[in-house]
Amino acid sequence: MKFRTPISKARGLGSAKEGSHHWWTQRVTAIALIPLTLWFGIAIVMIPGAEYKQIVGWISSPWNTVMLISTIVAVFYHAILGIQVVIEDYVHVEWMKLSAILATKLILIFYALAALYATLRIIMVG
Repeated sequence: MKFRTPISKARGLGSAKEGSHHWWTQRVTAIALIPLTLWFGIAIVMIPGAEYKQIVGWISSPWNTVMLISTIVAVFYHAILGIQVVIEDYVHVEWMKLSAILATKLILIFYALAALYATLRIIMVG
């Protein structure tokens, strides 16, 4: 049984099969953030009175570098996906919706790149 109208068939409108990928990606990043957040929380609690050199040494450790970069990427990608869904659900004027999605993506990508740059600069310069 087909539920598409003849006009939608003629125009080629219908599911772009993009929604399920978006949904799954958001769930995968959420699941990935569980251990990453636990690791980050425990790591922060373990170094409360550390000095600058100790923090730089901690970030420069290969394991901590990989975990920190993974956390940054997962957090910002998950945030981009989640905010996009909220905007799509609650902003009904099309140009405002597209503008808001574009603006939030650009801002969050900028912040993600800044965080990655800061992390990599600490590793390289030490």
